[in-house]
Amino acid sequence: MKKTTGKGVRPPDYTKKIGLILQGGGALGSYQAGAYEALSNAGYLPDWIAGISIGAINGAIIAGNEPGKRVEKLAAFWDGITSPAHSIPIMPFSEEINRKWYAASALLFGQAGFFAPRPLTAWFGTPVSFYDTGALRSTLESLIDFDRINAGITRLSVGVSNVETGDFAYFDTTRTKIGPEHVMASSALPPGFPPIEIDGQFYWDGGLVSNTPLQYMIDDVPRRSRLMFQVDLFNAAGQVPHDLDSVLERDKDIRYSSRTRTATDMYRIIHDVRHNINTMIEKLPPELRATPEAQFLYEFGCVTQMDIVRLNYQSRSPEGQAKDYEFSPLTMKMRWQQGQQDALAMLDPSPWLVPMAEGSGARIFDLQALANSAAPQTTLMPASTHQA
Repeated sequence: MKKTTGKGVRPPDYTKKIGLILQGGGALGSYQAGAYEALSNAGYLPDWIAGISIGAINGAIIAGNEPGKRVEKLAAFWDGITSPAHSIPIMPFSEEINRKWYAASALLFGQAGFFAPRPLTAWFGTPVSFYDTGALRSTLESLIDFDRINAGITRLSVGVSNVETGDFAYFDTTRTKIGPEHVMASSALPPGFPPIEIDGQFYWDGGLVSNTPLQYMIDDVPRRSRLMFQVDLFNAAGQVPHDLDSVLERDKDIRYSSRTRTATDMYRIIHDVRHNINTMIEKLPPELRATPEAQFLYEFGCVTQMDIVRLNYQSRSPEGQAKDYEFSPLTMKMRWQQGQQDALAMLDPSPWLVPMAEGSGARIFDLQALANSAAPQTTLMPASTHQA
Protein backbone atom coordinates (compact mmCIF):
# COMPACT_ATOMS: atom_id res chain seq x y z
CA MET A 1 0.00 0.00 0.00
CA LYS A 2 1.39 3.37 -0.98
CA LYS A 3 1.83 5.67 2.01
CA THR A 4 1.07 9.35 1.89
CA THR A 5 4.00 11.49 2.98
CA GLY A 6 4.06 14.96 4.49
CA LYS A 7 1.08 16.91 5.72
CA GLY A 8 -1.87 14.90 6.95
CA VAL A 9 0.08 11.76 7.82
CA ARG A 10 -0.40 10.23 11.27
CA PRO A 11 2.51 11.30 13.49
CA PRO A 12 4.59 8.44 14.92
CA ASP A 13 3.81 9.57 18.48
CA TYR A 14 0.02 9.69 18.00
CA THR A 15 -1.27 7.01 20.37
CA LYS A 16 -5.06 7.24 20.33
CA LYS A 17 -6.96 4.15 19.22
CA ILE A 18 -8.59 4.50 15.80
CA GLY A 19 -12.24 3.65 15.18
CA LEU A 20 -13.99 3.47 11.82
CA ILE A 21 -17.79 3.90 11.84
CA LEU A 22 -19.58 2.99 8.60
CA GLN A 23 -23.23 3.84 7.98
CA GLY A 24 -25.59 1.92 5.72
CA GLY A 25 -26.51 3.23 2.29
CA GLY A 26 -26.33 0.58 -0.43
CA ALA A 27 -24.75 1.80 -3.66
CA LEU A 28 -23.55 4.95 -1.89
CA GLY A 29 -21.03 2.80 -0.02
CA SER A 30 -18.17 3.23 -2.49
CA TYR A 31 -17.75 6.65 -0.83
CA GLN A 32 -16.62 4.79 2.28
CA ALA A 33 -14.11 2.76 0.30
CA GLY A 34 -12.55 5.93 -1.08
CA ALA A 35 -12.43 7.53 2.35
CA TYR A 36 -10.75 4.42 3.78
CA GLU A 37 -8.12 4.46 1.03
CA ALA A 38 -7.11 8.02 1.96
CA LEU A 39 -7.12 7.30 5.70
CA SER A 40 -5.07 4.14 5.33
CA ASN A 41 -2.50 5.84 3.11
CA ALA A 42 -2.10 8.44 5.86
CA GLY A 43 -1.46 5.75 8.48
CA TYR A 44 -4.83 5.89 10.26
CA LEU A 45 -5.51 2.15 10.38
CA PRO A 46 -8.48 1.24 12.58
CA ASP A 47 -8.20 -1.20 15.45
CA TRP A 48 -12.03 -1.36 15.56
CA ILE A 49 -14.58 -1.16 12.74
CA ALA A 50 -18.34 -0.93 13.34
CA GLY A 51 -20.65 -1.05 10.36
CA ILE A 52 -24.26 -1.46 9.32
CA SER A 53 -25.60 -2.77 6.00
CA ILE A 54 -23.16 -1.80 3.22
CA GLY A 55 -20.96 -0.42 5.99
CA ALA A 56 -20.82 -3.92 7.46
CA ILE A 57 -19.72 -5.31 4.09
CA ASN A 58 -17.03 -2.66 3.61
CA GLY A 59 -15.95 -3.13 7.22
CA ALA A 60 -15.70 -6.90 6.89
CA ILE A 61 -13.55 -6.57 3.75
CA ILE A 62 -11.23 -4.18 5.60
CA ALA A 63 -11.01 -6.26 8.78
CA GLY A 64 -10.72 -9.50 6.82
CA ASN A 65 -7.59 -8.58 4.89
CA GLU A 66 -4.07 -7.48 5.77
CA PRO A 67 -3.55 -3.72 5.39
CA GLY A 68 -1.65 -3.96 2.11
CA LYS A 69 -4.51 -5.77 0.37
CA ARG A 70 -7.54 -3.96 1.74
CA VAL A 71 -7.99 -1.31 -0.96
CA GLU A 72 -7.43 -3.94 -3.64
CA LYS A 73 -10.16 -6.13 -2.17
CA LEU A 74 -12.54 -3.19 -1.76
CA ALA A 75 -11.98 -2.32 -5.41
CA ALA A 76 -12.63 -5.94 -6.42
CA PHE A 77 -15.92 -5.88 -4.55
CA TRP A 78 -17.13 -2.62 -6.02
CA ASP A 79 -15.91 -3.41 -9.54
CA GLY A 80 -17.63 -6.77 -9.31
CA ILE A 81 -21.05 -5.67 -8.08
CA THR A 82 -21.23 -2.73 -10.49
CA SER A 83 -20.64 -4.96 -13.49
CA PRO A 84 -23.85 -5.37 -15.53
CA ALA A 85 -25.83 -8.45 -14.54
CA HIS A 86 -27.07 -8.85 -18.13
CA SER A 87 -25.86 -8.42 -21.68
CA ILE A 88 -28.20 -5.61 -22.71
CA PRO A 89 -26.01 -2.76 -23.98
CA ILE A 90 -25.92 0.55 -22.14
CA MET A 91 -26.68 3.40 -24.49
CA PRO A 92 -24.71 6.67 -24.34
CA PHE A 93 -27.53 8.83 -23.02
CA SER A 94 -27.27 11.73 -20.60
CA GLU A 95 -25.92 11.16 -17.10
CA GLU A 96 -29.41 11.43 -15.59
CA ILE A 97 -30.92 8.89 -18.01
CA ASN A 98 -27.99 6.52 -17.51
CA ARG A 99 -28.49 6.68 -13.73
CA LYS A 100 -32.15 5.81 -14.14
CA TRP A 101 -31.27 2.98 -16.50
CA TYR A 102 -28.81 1.43 -14.09
CA ALA A 103 -31.30 1.74 -11.23
CA ALA A 104 -33.99 0.06 -13.36
CA SER A 105 -31.45 -2.58 -14.32
CA ALA A 106 -30.78 -3.35 -10.65
CA LEU A 107 -34.52 -3.76 -10.03
CA LEU A 108 -35.04 -5.98 -13.06
CA PHE A 109 -31.85 -8.03 -13.18
CA GLY A 110 -30.12 -7.58 -9.81
CA GLN A 111 -26.38 -6.96 -9.41
CA ALA A 112 -23.63 -9.42 -10.26
CA GLY A 113 -22.13 -11.03 -7.18
CA PHE A 114 -24.71 -9.41 -4.93
CA PHE A 115 -28.39 -10.19 -5.51
CA ALA A 116 -30.65 -11.62 -8.19
CA PRO A 117 -34.42 -11.57 -8.76
CA ARG A 118 -36.21 -14.74 -7.75
CA PRO A 119 -37.36 -16.96 -10.64
CA LEU A 120 -40.98 -16.83 -11.66
CA THR A 121 -41.56 -20.28 -10.19
CA ALA A 122 -40.75 -18.90 -6.73
CA TRP A 123 -43.88 -16.76 -6.87
CA PHE A 124 -46.07 -19.84 -6.89
CA GLY A 125 -44.92 -20.30 -3.29
CA THR A 126 -44.62 -17.73 -0.51
CA PRO A 127 -41.34 -15.82 -0.97
CA VAL A 128 -40.36 -13.38 1.78
CA SER A 129 -38.23 -11.15 -0.46
CA PHE A 130 -37.99 -9.99 -4.04
CA TYR A 131 -34.36 -11.03 -4.45
CA ASP A 132 -32.04 -13.87 -3.53
CA THR A 133 -28.68 -12.96 -1.98
CA GLY A 134 -26.89 -16.28 -2.35
CA ALA A 135 -24.38 -14.62 -4.68
CA LEU A 136 -23.35 -12.24 -1.89
CA ARG A 137 -22.20 -15.14 0.29
CA SER A 138 -19.91 -16.35 -2.50
CA THR A 139 -18.57 -12.82 -3.01
CA LEU A 140 -17.83 -12.35 0.69
CA GLU A 141 -16.12 -15.74 0.96
CA SER A 142 -13.91 -14.93 -2.04
CA LEU A 143 -12.79 -11.53 -0.73
CA ILE A 144 -12.64 -11.95 3.05
CA ASP A 145 -10.45 -14.06 5.30
CA PHE A 146 -12.89 -14.81 8.10
CA ASP A 147 -10.15 -16.52 10.11
CA ARG A 148 -8.35 -13.19 10.18
CA ILE A 149 -11.54 -11.39 11.24
CA ASN A 150 -11.94 -13.75 14.19
CA ALA A 151 -8.27 -13.70 15.16
CA GLY A 152 -8.71 -10.44 17.09
CA ILE A 153 -6.37 -8.39 14.89
CA THR A 154 -9.04 -5.80 14.04
CA ARG A 155 -12.26 -5.80 16.01
CA LEU A 156 -15.41 -5.93 13.87
CA SER A 157 -19.00 -5.17 14.92
CA VAL A 158 -22.00 -5.42 12.57
CA GLY A 159 -25.47 -4.15 13.48
CA VAL A 160 -28.63 -6.20 12.87
CA SER A 161 -32.37 -6.08 13.61
CA ASN A 162 -34.08 -9.11 15.13
CA VAL A 163 -37.12 -9.87 12.94
CA GLU A 164 -39.25 -11.36 15.74
CA THR A 165 -38.46 -9.03 18.64
CA GLY A 166 -37.64 -5.86 16.72
CA ASP A 167 -34.56 -5.45 18.91
CA PHE A 168 -31.32 -3.99 17.64
CA ALA A 169 -28.17 -6.00 18.28
CA TYR A 170 -24.52 -6.30 17.28
CA PHE A 171 -22.51 -9.29 16.25
CA ASP A 172 -19.08 -8.46 17.63
CA THR A 173 -15.85 -10.42 17.26
CA THR A 174 -15.17 -9.95 20.97
CA ARG A 175 -18.19 -12.19 21.65
CA THR A 176 -19.13 -13.95 18.42
CA LYS A 177 -17.33 -15.87 15.71
CA ILE A 178 -18.38 -13.87 12.67
CA GLY A 179 -19.01 -15.52 9.32
CA PRO A 180 -20.56 -14.48 5.99
CA GLU A 181 -24.07 -14.95 7.41
CA HIS A 182 -23.53 -12.25 10.05
CA VAL A 183 -22.46 -9.71 7.43
CA MET A 184 -25.34 -10.73 5.18
CA ALA A 185 -27.79 -10.31 8.07
CA SER A 186 -26.61 -6.74 8.62
CA SER A 187 -27.35 -5.92 4.98
CA ALA A 188 -30.62 -7.87 4.58
CA LEU A 189 -32.90 -4.90 3.89
CA PRO A 190 -36.56 -5.97 3.47
CA PRO A 191 -38.53 -6.49 1.37
CA GLY A 192 -35.75 -6.65 -1.18
CA PHE A 193 -33.56 -9.13 0.68
CA PRO A 194 -34.55 -12.14 2.79
CA PRO A 195 -33.88 -12.38 6.54
CA ILE A 196 -30.85 -14.42 7.54
CA GLU A 197 -31.20 -17.19 10.10
CA ILE A 198 -28.46 -17.41 12.76
CA ASP A 199 -28.75 -19.79 15.70
CA GLY A 200 -32.49 -20.13 15.25
CA GLN A 201 -33.15 -16.39 15.07
CA PHE A 202 -33.91 -14.34 11.95
CA TYR A 203 -32.25 -10.99 11.28
CA TRP A 204 -32.74 -8.07 8.93
CA ASP A 205 -30.67 -5.00 8.11
CA GLY A 206 -29.58 -3.07 11.21
CA GLY A 207 -30.55 0.18 9.49
CA LEU A 208 -34.19 -0.56 10.22
CA VAL A 209 -33.53 0.43 13.83
CA SER A 210 -30.33 2.48 13.75
CA ASN A 211 -28.26 3.37 10.72
CA THR A 212 -25.08 4.36 12.51
CA PRO A 213 -22.91 2.50 15.07
CA LEU A 214 -21.56 5.68 16.69
CA GLN A 215 -23.12 5.25 20.10
CA TYR A 216 -22.13 1.59 20.25
CA MET A 217 -18.47 2.48 19.88
CA ILE A 218 -18.63 5.38 22.30
CA ASP A 219 -20.40 3.43 25.04
CA ASP A 220 -18.11 0.42 24.90
CA VAL A 221 -16.68 -0.49 28.32
CA PRO A 222 -13.94 -0.18 29.38
CA ARG A 223 -13.68 3.07 27.46
CA ARG A 224 -10.51 4.09 25.67
CA SER A 225 -9.53 7.48 24.30
CA ARG A 226 -10.23 7.18 20.61
CA LEU A 227 -10.18 9.00 17.28
CA MET A 228 -13.29 7.93 15.36
CA PHE A 229 -13.85 8.47 11.66
CA GLN A 230 -17.61 8.39 11.07
CA VAL A 231 -18.40 7.94 7.37
CA ASP A 232 -22.08 8.68 6.69
CA LEU A 233 -23.90 8.18 3.41
CA PHE A 234 -27.11 10.20 3.87
CA ASN A 235 -27.09 13.94 4.40
CA ALA A 236 -29.53 15.61 6.79
CA ALA A 237 -29.34 19.02 5.12
CA GLY A 238 -30.90 19.52 1.73
CA GLN A 239 -33.17 21.57 -0.47
CA VAL A 240 -36.95 21.61 -0.59
CA PRO A 241 -37.94 18.95 -3.15
CA HIS A 242 -39.50 20.08 -6.41
CA ASP A 243 -40.96 16.84 -7.78
CA LEU A 244 -41.95 13.36 -6.60
CA ASP A 245 -38.53 11.83 -7.25
CA SER A 246 -36.77 14.49 -5.18
CA VAL A 247 -39.45 14.08 -2.47
CA LEU A 248 -38.57 10.39 -2.19
CA GLU A 249 -34.84 11.17 -2.21
CA ARG A 250 -35.25 13.78 0.51
CA ASP A 251 -37.35 11.35 2.53
CA LYS A 252 -34.50 8.82 2.53
CA ASP A 253 -31.92 11.44 3.46
CA ILE A 254 -33.89 12.67 6.45
CA ARG A 255 -34.94 9.22 7.62
CA TYR A 256 -31.51 7.61 7.51
CA SER A 257 -29.47 10.62 8.61
CA SER A 258 -31.67 11.58 11.58
CA ARG A 259 -30.46 8.62 13.59
CA THR A 260 -26.91 9.91 13.28
CA ARG A 261 -27.94 13.27 14.64
CA THR A 262 -29.92 11.64 17.44
CA ALA A 263 -26.99 9.48 18.49
CA THR A 264 -24.60 12.42 18.45
CA ASP A 265 -26.94 14.64 20.44
CA MET A 266 -27.51 11.89 22.98
CA TYR A 267 -23.77 11.46 23.27
CA ARG A 268 -23.39 15.13 24.20
CA ILE A 269 -26.20 14.94 26.74
CA ILE A 270 -24.72 11.84 28.38
CA HIS A 271 -21.34 13.49 28.80
CA ASP A 272 -22.88 16.69 30.10
CA VAL A 273 -24.60 14.57 32.75
CA ARG A 274 -21.33 12.82 33.55
CA HIS A 275 -19.62 16.15 33.91
CA ASN A 276 -22.23 17.45 36.32
CA ILE A 277 -22.26 14.23 38.33
CA ASN A 278 -18.52 14.38 38.90
CA THR A 279 -18.57 18.11 39.62
CA MET A 280 -21.26 17.55 42.20
CA ILE A 281 -19.43 14.62 43.82
CA GLU A 282 -16.22 16.65 44.12
CA LYS A 283 -18.17 19.21 46.15
CA LEU A 284 -19.55 16.65 48.58
CA PRO A 285 -17.98 16.19 52.01
CA PRO A 286 -15.98 12.93 52.34
CA GLU A 287 -18.68 11.11 54.32
CA LEU A 288 -21.28 11.70 51.57
CA ARG A 289 -18.81 10.98 48.78
CA ALA A 290 -18.23 7.54 50.29
CA THR A 291 -21.91 6.55 50.30
CA PRO A 292 -23.09 3.77 47.93
CA GLU A 293 -25.31 6.26 46.09
CA ALA A 294 -22.42 8.63 45.37
CA GLN A 295 -20.16 5.77 44.34
CA PHE A 296 -22.86 4.45 42.01
CA LEU A 297 -23.14 7.82 40.28
CA TYR A 298 -19.36 8.17 40.16
CA GLU A 299 -19.15 5.08 37.97
CA PHE A 300 -20.75 7.07 35.16
CA GLY A 301 -17.81 9.52 35.10
CA CYS A 302 -15.06 9.18 32.56
CA VAL A 303 -11.71 10.78 31.65
CA THR A 304 -11.37 9.40 28.14
CA GLN A 305 -10.96 11.88 25.31
CA MET A 306 -12.94 11.30 22.13
CA ASP A 307 -12.49 12.94 18.74
CA ILE A 308 -15.20 12.28 16.15
CA VAL A 309 -14.41 13.16 12.54
CA ARG A 310 -17.56 13.26 10.42
CA LEU A 311 -17.32 12.58 6.69
CA ASN A 312 -20.71 12.80 5.00
CA TYR A 313 -21.42 11.95 1.38
CA GLN A 314 -23.09 14.88 -0.34
CA SER A 315 -24.01 14.55 -3.98
CA ARG A 316 -22.92 17.44 -6.15
CA SER A 317 -26.16 17.14 -8.13
CA PRO A 318 -29.61 15.59 -7.51
CA GLU A 319 -29.46 11.80 -7.80
CA GLY A 320 -33.07 10.84 -7.15
CA GLN A 321 -34.60 8.33 -4.78
CA ALA A 322 -32.84 5.41 -6.55
CA LYS A 323 -29.35 6.60 -5.58
CA ASP A 324 -28.86 3.82 -3.03
CA TYR A 325 -29.51 1.12 -5.64
CA GLU A 326 -27.98 2.80 -8.70
CA PHE A 327 -24.82 0.72 -9.16
CA SER A 328 -23.33 2.16 -12.34
CA PRO A 329 -19.51 1.88 -12.65
CA LEU A 330 -19.21 5.59 -13.41
CA THR A 331 -21.22 6.64 -10.35
CA MET A 332 -19.35 4.16 -8.15
CA LYS A 333 -15.99 5.63 -9.21
CA MET A 334 -17.27 9.18 -8.72
CA ARG A 335 -18.37 8.39 -5.17
CA TRP A 336 -15.09 6.60 -4.42
CA GLN A 337 -13.13 9.64 -5.58
CA GLN A 338 -15.33 11.97 -3.54
CA GLY A 339 -14.68 9.85 -0.45
CA GLN A 340 -10.95 10.18 -1.08
CA GLN A 341 -11.18 13.93 -1.58
CA ASP A 342 -13.28 14.51 1.53
CA ALA A 343 -10.96 12.41 3.70
CA LEU A 344 -7.92 14.24 2.35
CA ALA A 345 -9.63 17.57 3.08
CA MET A 346 -9.86 16.49 6.75
CA LEU A 347 -6.40 14.96 6.84
CA ASP A 348 -4.73 18.07 5.48
CA PRO A 349 -5.34 20.17 8.66
CA SER A 350 -5.73 17.11 10.97
CA PRO A 351 -7.43 19.30 13.63
CA TRP A 352 -7.55 16.38 16.10
CA LEU A 353 -3.79 16.73 16.57
CA VAL A 354 -4.30 20.02 18.44
CA PRO A 355 -4.37 19.21 22.18
CA MET A 356 -7.76 19.37 23.83
CA ALA A 357 -8.55 22.27 26.06
CA GLU A 358 -8.31 21.51 29.76
CA GLY A 359 -11.51 19.94 31.01
CA SER A 360 -12.68 18.92 27.55
CA GLY A 361 -13.36 15.30 26.76
CA ALA A 362 -14.99 15.23 23.33
CA ARG A 363 -14.73 17.10 20.07
CA ILE A 364 -16.63 16.73 16.81
CA PHE A 365 -14.96 17.77 13.56
CA ASP A 366 -17.33 18.11 10.63
CA LEU A 367 -16.05 18.54 7.09
CA GLN A 368 -18.66 21.16 6.21
CA ALA A 369 -17.97 23.09 9.40
CA LEU A 370 -14.25 22.91 8.66
CA ALA A 371 -14.85 24.34 5.19
CA ASN A 372 -16.74 27.20 6.82
CA SER A 373 -13.86 27.66 9.30
CA ALA A 374 -16.14 26.77 12.19
CA ALA A 375 -14.67 25.63 15.47
CA PRO A 376 -15.15 22.00 16.50
CA GLN A 377 -18.07 21.20 18.72
CA THR A 378 -16.79 20.41 22.19
CA THR A 379 -18.38 18.56 25.05
CA LEU A 380 -16.86 18.83 28.51
CA MET A 381 -16.16 15.62 30.36
CA PRO A 382 -15.16 15.36 34.00
CA ALA A 383 -11.85 14.38 35.45
CA SER A 384 -12.00 11.09 37.29
CA THR A 385 -9.95 7.99 37.95
CA HIS A 386 -11.65 5.96 35.22
CA GLN A 387 -9.49 4.26 32.61
CA ALA A 388 -8.34 6.38 29.69
